[in-house]
Amino acid sequence: MNMLDCKRPMSSKGFYVKMRLLHNTRNDRNLFSRYFKWMLSFSLSFCFFASFIVYHNKPTIATSFSRTTVPHSKASRALIEVSALHHHHNTQDFFKGMKIFIYDLPSKYNSVWLSNERCSSHLFAAEVAIHRALMHSHVRTIDPLEADFFFVPVYVSCNFSTINGFPAIGHARSLIASAVQHISSQLPFWNRSLGSDHIFVASHDFGSCFHTMENMAKADGIPEFLRNSIILQTFGVDYRHPCNDAEHVVIPPYVSPESIRTTLEMSSLNARRDIFAFFRGKMEVHPKNISGRFYSNRVRTMIWQKFGNDRRFYLKRHRFSGYQSEVVRSKFCLCPLGWAPWSPRIVESVVLGCVPVIIADGIQLAFPSAVPWAEISLTVAEKNVSNLGKILENVAATNLSSMQRRMWDPEIRKALLFNVPMMNGDATWQVLDSLFTKLYRTHNKPRVSSQ
Repeated sequence: MNMLDCKRPMSSKGFYVKMRLLHNTRNDRNLFSRYFKWMLSFSLSFCFFASFIVYHNKPTIATSFSRTTVPHSKASRALIEVSALHHHHNTQDFFKGMKIFIYDLPSKYNSVWLSNERCSSHLFAAEVAIHRALMHSHVRTIDPLEADFFFVPVYVSCNFSTINGFPAIGHARSLIASAVQHISSQLPFWNRSLGSDHIFVASHDFGSCFHTMENMAKADGIPEFLRNSIILQTFGVDYRHPCNDAEHVVIPPYVSPESIRTTLEMSSLNARRDIFAFFRGKMEVHPKNISGRFYSNRVRTMIWQKFGNDRRFYLKRHRFSGYQSEVVRSKFCLCPLGWAPWSPRIVESVVLGCVPVIIADGIQLAFPSAVPWAEISLTVAEKNVSNLGKILENVAATNLSSMQRRMWDPEIRKALLFNVPMMNGDATWQVLDSLFTKLYRTHNKPRVSSQ
């Protein structure tokens, strides 16, 4: 074997090592390139995924007024999909972006009735208080083109009977119909939406049916021209009823904030309560059959018959100007139905620290998102009135103290009173909250056509 033969393997081996080194270097570069591309791809994918999550977690904004097809191309923002979010429990910014236009009606529809001072202070006076509060509210706009809602201020509860002094509402339908005729002839907004973004107050017995007797209210129902509109009404039940057959918000009856403040200045909420169970009001000994119905479904009569001589119950059948001073002394305040299920006693009881005992089957109470009714009140079925003594004794021995402490929360009490000007969290504020929720409702519904 010569030298050449000996060197060949060595030369071949050196070439092999050199090629491996070159090959490894190229592999390292390719590996780095693949790693860089993978990282870039991962980063882009992560960004797209994060954007997808953020976007799809935003509430889907849809209108609650989907039943109406708006004939005008410039439908109000209450009737179309909008891009605003509902941020809970902010102060003035809570309703930022929502606007309400208030019609300036001739005085015969509202201000002329104020010549009787009772118009702004009796139990139906929410129609006046809401109007006044909105007039000074930051949600009011004087430009109807930017309005989400349109408030129609008609006072129908201030026509007091010369016989018994009670509000007579026989004129209500014709007065509101006249107001609708006026606004629809002066401006285009009623006709544009068929009234579905227009707000009315119906703060009497059976709300937008405008009758004091339920049989007549059911028979006539809601006037045809109001059935598309939004009604703020004290009447509300959790079962099907003709007087609920419109978009509505259940509101509390009016109780004067000034009278409450005066009462509490004389006796504090946590003062000694020496009355166990209290009721003052109409209790018929021999109830009359009126159009097939008995007043209060005979509940008040049963209370009087069963507990009139019971020393635990402080029951009075006649009016007394110092009525609220008795409420603030009481542990339980009976709130039975009258002709309608709702009663101002419910509001007075809560704001004066007396646990309301609600006896009105199926009643729908105001502002359940702000007022935890199950924690501060007691509901007794009408058929169980005869057991009222045992029921109240059991509650007094178990959770009365916790109910009282919860009820004394100033935010809960404030939610049931109409203040002028409006206060953050009060009853008018809760109305705006309900309207805001309707405007920016987050569950999916078909979008209203604007064509």
